[in-house]
Order: sequence, then structure tokens, then C-alpha cells
Amino acid sequence: IAWTPCALCLEPAVFFCFTSVEMRVNIGIVGAPVDLGADRRGVDMGASAIRYAGLEAALRAAGHTVRDFGNVPVEIAESTESGGHALKYLGPIVGMADRLADCVSDILVSECLPLILGGDHSVSLGSVAGVARHKRIGIIWMDAHGDYNTGDTSPSGNIHGMVLSALAGHGHPKLVNIGGISPKVDPRNVVLVGVRELDDGERSLLRATGAHVLSMNSVDRRGMARAMEEAIERAGAGADGIHLSLDLDVVDPFQAPGVGTPVYGGLTYRETHFAMELVAESQRLLSMDVVEVNPVLDNHNETARLAMEFILSALGKRII
Repeated sequence: IAWTPCALCLEPAVFFCFTSVEMRVNIGIVGAPVDLGADRRGVDMGASAIRYAGLEAALRAAGHTVRDFGNVPVEIAESTESGGHALKYLGPIVGMADRLADCVSDILVSECLPLILGGDHSVSLGSVAGVARHKRIGIIWMDAHGDYNTGDTSPSGNIHGMVLSALAGHGHPKLVNIGGISPKVDPRNVVLVGVRELDDGERSLLRATGAHVLSMNSVDRRGMARAMEEAIERAGAGADGIHLSLDLDVVDPFQAPGVGTPVYGGLTYRETHFAMELVAESQRLLSMDVVEVNPVLDNHNETARLAMEFILSALGKRII
């Protein structure tokens, strides 16, 4: 049992919450400081920002054991070529994802739960590949965007918007075959939560493949409890467990300003916190990545602190 700062007020040392720990986990942290998948620079510093917010100390205070595996090597835009408009930085991103998949696999072998800190959402290519070597997984994808484009449908050519479709077996072979497994997830075990911006091509592919979309309209109508219960049930059906991919732009930018691709009308802090609590209660979590924190656009590391709080909730932190 420990006294910890309450993130609801975003004013450290003003209010405190009494927190009890209901689960203790061996956690392996790895960072993937990549911003090649997106147009806007800065998310490569996201892993450092979340660590700086006090992640490891908070996890230990909550009763978890923690080992930080450092960062996987990632090329920077200044040292490499984009390679064309359709699939920007394909080679460096595939290299990063392969290295990350190996590290995540090692974390699992060491009997730790992989916690991956991004970086843009291309990080999940490696996160999921590493877990899929060992487990049959479902995915809960919390994001303002679908990330279900391919090189043929993407208006921008940014690979962070093609990740989920590649994990489900669609798109460029180099993306699809990362980690030597394809597909890494059955699309029927894919649930997107909090989506509020889709391109026409990814909308069509989502419908065709059977992935389930709980848009903000769905969350508003159902409420977060019913929406997340449905997400956990669908993602976990027939799977060994769930990979949770949390893009901080799922939260409304009024509360999470430090993200690369903000979209208004997102989840509140409380809704996101509650969603994480429900994931923890399910006891189905196998791995988690947290992506798209951009300290360049943030306000006093506010978004990174939110990311830390959401991680703690997904790993069992409770008010009482």
C-alpha cells in the first residue's frame, strides 16, 4: 500500500489517492524511439518522456518487479532516405521492428510482461510480432485512427497508419512478414476503440476483414464499461490473451496535448483510466505498448504523465 500523486488534477503534490495493489507482475520495459512512421517529428522522444515521468519507480511502488531492457537501435531521418511516397522509410522501419520483435520475444522468455514505449505506432509491428511467436493473441487498439491502410490506400504513405492491417496480414510483404509470422492476429480478434477518423480505403478493408470497430459514437452510446467488456470478449475469444496498444491520441487533445496526430472529440482521462482498469480486471493482458507521445508538443510532460498513469491502471493500480 502506498500514497501516490493523483493524476486527475494534473497538479503533483496537491491531492493524493490511497492505492492498493491487486496484482504483481514481472515487467520488462523496452523503448523504441522511432518517428520515421509519421510526418511530424518528436515522438522518438516519447519513451524517454514516459520514463522521466517516473514510470519505473511507480511500478516498483505498486509492487511489481521491473527490468528495463533499454532501447532498440533506430535510425533517424537525417541519416537515411525516405524511399518514396507510398511507403516512407520502409527499410529502416522493418529493421527496427525486427529488432524489437527479438527483444520482446526475449522478454517473454525471461517470464516478464513486455511493456513497449514508443515512438510512433510503427512500434507495434515489432511488439506484436515478438508476442505472436509465443502466443495466439487478440489486439485491443485504442487510437483515434484506424491504422488499417495499406501502401495502396494510404493518402500520406506514412507507415504508422498501416500497422494494424499489416499485423492482420494485409499490405506490403515486408511489413506483413516482420518476425517471420503472418498474419500475427486473426482480424476477428482485432478491436479498435475510440476511433474517430478513418480513410475510405481503410474503412473498406476493416469491413471486409471482420475487424471490429468501436468508434467514439459506439463508446458514447454504450458507455465505456460495455464497450470495453465487448472489446475484451471479442479480442480474447479463442486467444491466449490480449495485446493492448494504447495510442495517446485516443484521449481528447484538451487533456493529452502532446501527441503527433491529435483529433478532437476523444476519450476523457477518466474514460481511459477506467478502460485500463477493466483490462487489468480481465486478467487477459499479455503485453502492452504505449505510443505517439510527443514531448515537443506537450505541456510540462503532461501527456507522458498520463501515459504513466494509464500503464499503472492497466497493470492493476486501484483507488482502494
